[in-house]
Amino acid sequence: MSETFYVVPEAQHNALVAAAYKKRGYSSAEAAAGARFCAEASRHGIRTHNALKALHLDHFLGSAAGGCVPKAKLEKVKTRFRGAQVWNANRKLGQATGYAAIEAAIKLADRYGVGMVSVDNAFHYLWGGGYVMDAAKRGYIAYTNCTAALAEVVPFGGKFPTLGTNPHSWGFPTTEAIGYPIVIDWATSVVAMGRVQQLAREGKQLPPNAAVDENGQMTTDPTKAKYLIPFGAHKGYGLALMNEIISGFIGGSLPTLRNRWDKVGDDKGTCTFFFQVWHPDAMNAGAFAKGRTQSANVKAVIEDILGHGNEACMLPGQLEAQAAARCAKNGGLLFSEAEINAFNEVAAEARKARWKLSDFKVAE
Repeated sequence: MSETFYVVPEAQHNALVAAAYKKRGYSSAEAAAGARFCAEASRHGIRTHNALKALHLDHFLGSAAGGCVPKAKLEKVKTRFRGAQVWNANRKLGQATGYAAIEAAIKLADRYGVGMVSVDNAFHYLWGGGYVMDAAKRGYIAYTNCTAALAEVVPFGGKFPTLGTNPHSWGFPTTEAIGYPIVIDWATSVVAMGRVQQLAREGKQLPPNAAVDENGQMTTDPTKAKYLIPFGAHKGYGLALMNEIISGFIGGSLPTLRNRWDKVGDDKGTCTFFFQVWHPDAMNAGAFAKGRTQSANVKAVIEDILGHGNEACMLPGQLEAQAAARCAKNGGLLFSEAEINAFNEVAAEARKARWKLSDFKVAE
C-alpha cells in the first residue's frame, strides 16, 4: 500500500519556514533562501533534507549551538587565479551560502569556461543535488561536495566514526535530450543520517548493514542507529575520504572535531564546500559522429546506454523529476501526516497557526 501524502501550498510552506528562520535571528534574505531550498528539496522528493531536517540541523548544530551565525557576511579571500574564488563564509547559513556560491561559479564559467568556488568556515548546505540541479537546468555541468556536519561514518575496516556522509553531487544539462537534468547525488554511507531520522519518524526499519548501535553492533532499528557504514565497502570509504582531503586543502580541520563545539578548543569545527561549474561549450570538440549537435550526441549516448534490453533502467534524476511532476500536478508540496505533525512543532516555535490535516487535499 502506497503512503498517503497531503498537498501543502508552497507559499504556505515557505511562509512558515521563513518565519522559523527569522525567529532564530536570520535576515529576511537568509530566511527566504532557507525556505526556497527546503521547498526545492520537498518538490523533488528529497524528504531527508526538507525543512524538518534543515531546521533540526540549525537547532542542533547551528544558531543555537554557535555553529551558524545569523546575518553573517561572506568574505572573499584573495587568490591569484581568475577562474577561481575562495570564500570565508563566517558560519553564514549554508543554503544562502550555497546559492551564492553556485551563482558565482556560473558567472566564472560564463567568462572562463570553467569556474570554481571553495568555501571555508561554512555551515552545512544540506542537499548538494539541489545546487547542481539548478545549474544543470540552466545549461551548465556542475559539481559540488561538502564535508558532512558530523563525523558519523566508520571507515572501511575501522570501528570509530572519523568520516562524514560526505556527499558528491553532479548535475548535467540533459533536459533537451531527455526532459530533465541527470543529477547524480549520493551520500557515501549506505544511508544518510537524514534518512535514519525520516525512517524513525515514519516508524520504518533501516536496510541491513547500514548502521551500528552504540556498541558497534549492526542494527536495522533507526532509533538505535548511532553510526553509519560506507556503501560499497572500500569504494564508499574512498569517496568519503576524498571530501575530507579536499576540505583539508581548503582549510577544514579534523573531521572528529567538526561541529563538536564542546571539544573544538582552539581548533576549527566548521564545514567546507567546493563548487565547480563547466560551460558545455568549453568542452565541445566539434567532431560528433553523423554531424550530430552536442545535445543530440549526448542524447544518442544515453539512448545507447538504455538500449539493448536496458530500457527499464532508471537514470539518476528521474525520480526527482517524477516527484516534481507530481507536485506540479497536485499544485503544491507533498507531505505525510507524520511530517505535517512535525511542521506543527515548527509552527509552535515560530508562533504561527498550526496546520490542520483536514485543510489539505490528499495527493493523487
